[in-house]
Amino acid sequence: MSRSQNILFTPLRVGAAEIANRFVRSATHEFMAEDDGRPTARQAEVFRRLAEGEVGLIVTGHAYVHPLGKASLRQTGIYDDRFIAPLSRLASAVRGTRSKIFIQIAHAGRQSKKRLCGGTPAAPSAVYDPSSKVQPREMTAEDVQETIGDFVRAARRAQAAGFDGVQIHAAHGYLLSSFISPHTNRRTDSWGGSVEDRARILVEIVGGIKQACGRDFPLMIKKNSTDFLPTGLALEDAVATARILQAEGLDAVEVSGGMAESGRGSVWTGLRVEEDEGYFVENAARFKAKLDIPVSGLGGNRTLAVMERFVRQGRADMISLSRPLIRDPFLVRKFRLGEAVKSACLSCNKCFNPRGISCGDLKRPNPRS
Repeated sequence: MSRSQNILFTPLRVGAAEIANRFVRSATHEFMAEDDGRPTARQAEVFRRLAEGEVGLIVTGHAYVHPLGKASLRQTGIYDDRFIAPLSRLASAVRGTRSKIFIQIAHAGRQSKKRLCGGTPAAPSAVYDPSSKVQPREMTAEDVQETIGDFVRAARRAQAAGFDGVQIHAAHGYLLSSFISPHTNRRTDSWGGSVEDRARILVEIVGGIKQACGRDFPLMIKKNSTDFLPTGLALEDAVATARILQAEGLDAVEVSGGMAESGRGSVWTGLRVEEDEGYFVENAARFKAKLDIPVSGLGGNRTLAVMERFVRQGRADMISLSRPLIRDPFLVRKFRLGEAVKSACLSCNKCFNPRGISCGDLKRPNPRS
């Protein structure tokens, strides 16, 4: 089959944004911002190369919406208007290309540490995190309302900076993910309990962003489908939450899973046979069966034919990639030109370097290709 007939190279819409193909650069922390969160020219170069490599939708690494929500060193900030100008340089790196760029906005919640956020990490409930050894404080109702405002203001800054859209981070045990999960949300007020009440913070964030930025400003969510914990988020509840958010104006969903406490995140180490690629795609298919908005599937996607099959079978509308695009930001273009049929990524996870993401395998004396 020629590349011109491959469904992966056909466009689709995420809200008002037309995405040139079905490939998504899944949000990946670049470890490249200044200590105060200001983005850098190194980050802009990452996105410029991804656009040159013809990635349809580029999602930046997570940008924290409040200092208390900082998750990592060298993480991008979006918690103040002074970030608009430097953030605009990231958006400008993609402008004029066929790629679109969304910024991911996030709050670490209990997966931060005092040395990073400058205070006691906040969470929906005071549930100890054994992975980070953090005992968070339970947020008050006023804290919750302020956090909703933090996300809305962050989206408005993203729009002012020239981004094509925003992705809300509600996965991997971060704050919004922890509100959805019954393991970490044990509240008895209107922010906890039923699926609808656990989703309420997201409903108000989505509605607030749509009101502040306009209904046509594209809004996507990265969402856990499972926490991999017996008392954690059930797939049925995850899908139900997505349906609630679709009704509020959400434009697309990227389906992921895992959290630090469970010991299973979203970037599993080691290559998989083709039959086991896309380890969250089956969950994405459950979302897609119940939604009318685009769904992106991720999880160790490496082989072009497998990715194409996922979309042709209707299990996902888009394919998310992270590590393969760290190894080779031009992979999508090579796929289109017939110069590659599979990523050379080894899933070794050595790319997540705190001095800046880069392929660890390519740094070896005789890298495999």
